[in-house]
Parts: sequence; C-alpha cells; structure tokens
Amino acid sequence: MTFINSVFTWFMKKRIHQIELFMKYPNEVQEEWFEQLLTAAENTEWGKKYHYKSIATLQQYKERVPIQTYDTLKPYIERMLAGEQNVLWPSEIRWFAKSSGTTNDRSKFIPVSEEALEECHFKGGKDMLTLYCNNRPDARLFTGKSLTLGGSHQVSQLNTDTFFGDLSAVIMKNLPLWAEFYRTPHLDIALLENFEEKIEKMAHATKDVNVTGISGVPTWNILLFKRILEITGKSNLLEVWPNLELYFHGAVNFTPYREQFKKLIPNDDMYYLETYNATEGFFGIQDLEQPGEMLLMLDYGIFYEFLPLEHLGEEHPKTLTLDEVELNKNYALIITTNAGLWRYLIGDTVRFTSLSPFRIQITGRTKHFINAFGEEVIVDNADRALEEACRQTGAVIREYTAGPVYFEDNKAGGHEWIIEFEKRPAEFERFVDLLDETLRKINSDYDAKRFKDMALSRPVVHIAPSGTFFNWMKQKGKLGGQHKVPRLANNREYVESLLSQLELTYK
Repeated sequence: MTFINSVFTWFMKKRIHQIELFMKYPNEVQEEWFEQLLTAAENTEWGKKYHYKSIATLQQYKERVPIQTYDTLKPYIERMLAGEQNVLWPSEIRWFAKSSGTTNDRSKFIPVSEEALEECHFKGGKDMLTLYCNNRPDARLFTGKSLTLGGSHQVSQLNTDTFFGDLSAVIMKNLPLWAEFYRTPHLDIALLENFEEKIEKMAHATKDVNVTGISGVPTWNILLFKRILEITGKSNLLEVWPNLELYFHGAVNFTPYREQFKKLIPNDDMYYLETYNATEGFFGIQDLEQPGEMLLMLDYGIFYEFLPLEHLGEEHPKTLTLDEVELNKNYALIITTNAGLWRYLIGDTVRFTSLSPFRIQITGRTKHFINAFGEEVIVDNADRALEEACRQTGAVIREYTAGPVYFEDNKAGGHEWIIEFEKRPAEFERFVDLLDETLRKINSDYDAKRFKDMALSRPVVHIAPSGTFFNWMKQKGKLGGQHKVPRLANNREYVESLLSQLELTYK
C-alpha cells in the first residue's frame, strides 16, 4: 500500500502545473470556456431560442439571455426528466442531482451531464487530493480508505432511464473503479435512503477499517462519529482510526463545528480542507493551510458572473466578470455550465479575499439573511459573532437559526435566536451581550439600528434542548446528504416552526 500511495501522490501532483496556469491566466481561461460552452450548445433548443450562433461577445450574451433561476428553467428540466434530449445541453443527460432545498421545501433537480461529471465533479475530487498532497508531501492518505457519508439514490418514476439522487450519491454511483477501491463503506450501505439506518450500518461497517480520510457535511459526520464511539467504547476517533489524517468538509461554515471536531479528533496535525461543491457545480477548494478561503477553480467547464448584492432584484442588473470584481464585497454567484445551466443564479453569496489568484469565501445565501429593519445581517456576520461569543465564554455550538422579531405595541423589533449547544456558555447573559456587541462591531447597519434600542432591541436567545435540530430536520425529511440547517431567514418561518414544535428553555 505504501508503494501505491507514492504512485498516487506523484500522479496527483502533475495536476499542479495546470492549476498554476489558470491562476496565472484566469481571464483567458474563462474567456475560452465561455466560447466553448456557447459553441457546444448552438444547436440545442435553448441555443436556437437565443441564437447562440450569432453571439460574438459576452456583452451580447448578457443582453440576450436573462438571468435564470430554477423556476425559469423548470419547464425545460421537467421535459429532460421525462427523457427529452438536446434541450439545454447537447449530450445525453440521464442523471439529475436533487438539491437539499434549504431555501424552500420544494425539490430541485439539477441536470448532470457526462461533461459535468468528468470535467467538474470528478476533476474537483481529484484536485482536492492534488492540493492536499502538494501541501503535505508526507501524506499517507492512500495507505488506507476514505469514508464518505453521502446521500441516497433513487430511480425517477418519470422515466426508467432517468436517475436522480443527492449529488454525493450521483457521484458515488458513477465513480471509476480505482476510486471505489479506496472508499468505504460498500455502496449498498452508503446509498441507503433511511438516514438513521445508514448511520447505524456505517458505524458497524467502518469501525474496524483503516480510515485515513473522511469527507462529508459536518452536521451529519458528527452523528456518525458519536455513534462509532458509543459502539466501540473509545473516547475519540484516533483510538478507532489511528492513521486518520484528513477531513474534507463543505456545504456549511465549519466554524461552529471546529471545537467539536477538535474534541473528537485530538490531533494538531489533523488536516481540514474546505471545498465548495454545490449541487450545481464544483467551484472552490482550499489551497492554503490557513482556513477561511478557497481557490476559485476556473477550468471546470463553468463560466462565472458576479452580481453585486445591491443590484439583486433589479430587472436588468449589471453583472461583473473576474477582471471587474473587488475585494471584500458581497456578490451573488451566477454560473453558465457544461450541464446546461445558463446564467443561473444559484443562491449563494461570496466575497473575494484575493484577486491574484482569485480566492473566495462563502458569505451566505441570497435568501438567508435578516434585513427586516435595514440591518442587512448575513450568515457570515452571524457565524463570526457566535464564534467570538463562544471564544470568550467557553461555549460550543451544535446548531442555530435566527429570524426577526417585528415591531409590536410601540416596542422596538429585534432578532430571535434558537441555539443548541454542545457546551453551554459559563455566563449566558454575557454570551448574549457578546453576540450583540460583535454584530455591532462588524455590521455598521446593525449597529445603527441598535442605537438606543430605537429600531432593534437586544437579541432574544433561546437554548434548545439536545436533539432539537436533528428532530426538526427529521420531521422535514431533510436528514443527511447535503441537507443543512437554515441559519437565517428574513421572516419567522423557521423560528416559529421550532418554537411550535418544542418548549424551548431560557437559561
């Protein structure tokens, strides 16, 4: 296995040269992909509708093709689900990734072409390993197996030749044989639809395997880890898997989970690598050891546009290309892909932390924020404020969500938080004050509305009993895979749902 590890490590590092090329020539690489994508789709129904053959410039493309959402593409995708081809993309599409649906309760089915699998998702998976091996020359990842906690796989009832599942399940079902050899557990377990049954069987199937790497959404991985420790009687994962060295994480901000992982994996050399692998495409990989930013991957068959948040909702908003973006501004991400998503607004917001090369941070969702009073609090603000409050009070957060409290009887509005702690703060009232104070420091709009409690009063924070969010997500049928707890909402939908389900306690 040591020899094989050396061969794989050498092979992965060959990719570094290509990554360095798009880092050096980002605009040229993006221009080339833009031309390739439009040329490929000229004779599709969509390409004919917007006369792709006569589009000569990016500006013409922007003027001719409106920004799309899932609702605007849904009629085309439904026909593709029924088996029609050459609608949005020329090659045959038989696979669809079912979205996690955090923004609403409706399922979305994102087309996954062969090109998207090979040039985007699989390439992204290999690049995760490439960048890790490049940063850790002594890596021994391939001396063991990688544990992946993914989603489920089902056959669409609309057409026997059309398949759908969580993105992770679609990828696992199509993995090459060499990749399957290094993955655990067997697909029969990994693709189980019942999440609790999957956790139980995965725990028993992997507890005696030499696991060297793990990938998945932190929320669900923690449940698996705790079950394994219960079964084995061990105090931490290194007693179960002594050669564990790497964790790939994504889908949610890792900050609220970091302390829990340190306790579960007490090793300062444990490597945590963040990825931005959404249902619609693979966009970013952490290429430096310090956390918090990811290299924007520019040669995956995706053309990027960036919409300044202040223009979101305008009828004909101006979008920016890479050569026009600025540091530390929030942009809504718009993509054109090799699976037939054309100027597609995916719902994520990002900011650039570096322009040479282009590195990004995910700051939230276009629909996950609180702006009921002009305070413009985004998920990134919430995560940073909670991190500081936890740091100063010794608390560890398991999950949280928040929403507005509206004006009533001449009383100021506010924010209502529901937080489930792994470890409660030593001083709860100080925790709330620190949460409020940090939000005021990092968000001037929030600070202005908090002035003398005129528009916003001090936050109301509920402590949720252990298991609250798990049970809530279970009720909604959103356990496992890429499902994630919605952090913020500009209405009281999530807060009211949780409050009506459980009697939450104040400290």
